[in-house]
Amino acid sequence: MERKKKNKLVKASTVTKSTLRTVSPLQAFVLHLICGLGLASAFWVARNVYSVNLIGNPAQTLRLIWVIEAPIVILLYSVFRQNPSQCSYVKAVARGFLALPFGQYSSCPLYTHLDRHLAWFLLSELVGAIANALGAIVLGAPVGIKYFPGTLNWSLLMSALTFVPAASVFGSSWTEWHRIFAQTKPIEYIDYMICLPAHGAVIGSWFGAWPMPLDWERPWQEWPVSVTYGSIAGYLVGMVASFGILLFHGVRQRVKGD
Repeated sequence: MERKKKNKLVKASTVTKSTLRTVSPLQAFVLHLICGLGLASAFWVARNVYSVNLIGNPAQTLRLIWVIEAPIVILLYSVFRQNPSQCSYVKAVARGFLALPFGQYSSCPLYTHLDRHLAWFLLSELVGAIANALGAIVLGAPVGIKYFPGTLNWSLLMSALTFVPAASVFGSSWTEWHRIFAQTKPIEYIDYMICLPAHGAVIGSWFGAWPMPLDWERPWQEWPVSVTYGSIAGYLVGMVASFGILLFHGVRQRVKGD
């Protein structure tokens, strides 16, 4: 039984390696850099173009952040999609944006030409946002119409940082999703690029929620300001950590080669 399980794991890892594009440390650095610059530019646009900020206008600012960051994440992670020989980049992105509106019409001729796996680009944004919103409420986020826009936009941002990269690369492959998020067992470089920033964002949001119940009476303690700062900080730390691991493995392989 143990041998069979080991053989299955070996076969699964072999299939994963054969269906994913390889990622170099330089590519990982560029991807993370652009994603980080996307967040920075979103804050810049919010402050200098729309004259809003996270403390004074959390819902509007969060909406600007995820609207700018989500397409960047989709376009970049699509490069490293699974089965690139069967799914071109343009086709993957196009079907990702088009499949969701036709998802409920499974018999629609147009939908039959769209890969349902890649519809997860937008489907994961919706499902992930709902999961993040429910999780936020369970962890103490205020409930009410007043807080709904902030909670919704924070959930969409969290979805863009956590679920969307996995959907861009793995589609609806339950095995890969379970391995990355449930088991936390990254194998390839792209796995680290998805897993660590996503976990960092979740852990960071958890730490960011700590100051909320304290009676300091600071404006940044309001929902979802501190949680957003925590999630973004955790996401950035996760990106740095994933790049460090890729760089370490790259140097190690060179040493072994020599």
